[in-house]
Amino acid sequence: MRSMLEGIRVIDFTTTVAGPGCTFFLADMGAEVIKVERPGLGDEARLFPPYKDGVSASFAVLNRGKKGVTMDLKNPQGVGLFKELVAVSDVLVENFRPGVMKKLGLDYETLKGINPRLVMCSISGYGQYGPLSHLPAYDAVIQAMSGLMSTTGTPEGPPLRSGTLIVDISTAFYAAFGVCAALFARERTGKGDYLDLSMYDVGINLLEAKFVDYTVTGNVPQRTGNRYPYVTPFDTFRTRDGFVLIICVGDHPFHNLCRAMGRPELAEDERFRDLMARNANEPALKEIIEEWSSGLTTEEVWGLMQEYEVPGAPIQDVKQVVEHPHTRARGMLVDLEQPGAGTITIFGPAIKAAESDIRPRGPAPGLGEHNRWLLQEVLKKDPAEVDRIMASGAMG
Repeated sequence: MRSMLEGIRVIDFTTTVAGPGCTFFLADMGAEVIKVERPGLGDEARLFPPYKDGVSASFAVLNRGKKGVTMDLKNPQGVGLFKELVAVSDVLVENFRPGVMKKLGLDYETLKGINPRLVMCSISGYGQYGPLSHLPAYDAVIQAMSGLMSTTGTPEGPPLRSGTLIVDISTAFYAAFGVCAALFARERTGKGDYLDLSMYDVGINLLEAKFVDYTVTGNVPQRTGNRYPYVTPFDTFRTRDGFVLIICVGDHPFHNLCRAMGRPELAEDERFRDLMARNANEPALKEIIEEWSSGLTTEEVWGLMQEYEVPGAPIQDVKQVVEHPHTRARGMLVDLEQPGAGTITIFGPAIKAAESDIRPRGPAPGLGEHNRWLLQEVLKKDPAEVDRIMASGAMG
């Protein structure tokens, strides 16, 4: 079976999460991804927990299926090697602060002179231009700055960040999508492109309707917990041993919920007869629903929801998700044989394709593991030149 990105070579000059996330998506789709790290420490994500036998499982997840090389880009010979690699590659992804690549002599204007077909993607906190572009950023910083955190949490509580690195991973999605689109455009024009991916811009995109809620109405969206203020019921409800999420967008699912609760007459109650009435009487309806749900276990409520086709779900923890049969059926459990750590179970690709092979392509590389391979197989150096370069310090 073919791979979507077979024959595409990607230079991964990134660290931590968003950049490596972008390139592992590309690796799963069949691209040859060469991770370039600094000698000595390498990507600081190699230190991120959790660990298995001293190996970062987090690093393994985000760097699976890549080749690993080291280059000292403070060494002119190291910069020269990097440029040689650019000349024979299709994509370069980097996530340093704006200006760093130019200081290294590796900015897009320089590199497109070496390879006019190069697609270069720069990922940063605030983008390559703008009044905040010089600032460093992390996922939580962007959640705060983009407005996402202001909308997350309960009305009486403080702003909360998402429980996952949602901006980092979403930026990785955007970057991978942009790279693939630029490669498609290159097939038509013969020219590469430069992509400027800002985590701040991605965070604003994640505001979805909340952004236009302000631009159209002047309303500043507030924290509403798990409740969506324009649909009722749309919230979490306590059960005897946990919580369920129930969402009734429209009258039909609400009528189904009334039957599931054994209270079909609620559908005719003037307080709940339509969406506007339910929204106006949300506190009373929530009390009625929770009186019912709290007398049952989560499993019992979920069973009735399925039987009566009530939209929603139990609130599962990560253990329940990993062990759920649907997770296995969807191929989301992949055993990765990681040198030094043995078997690590990682999540599989979210994209499924009928005619293409999308899968993790192997373990994360050791630091500098493929240095000699790069020189011999990619840059086509003769053995004497390989030995000279390896001894020069250009690769650490």
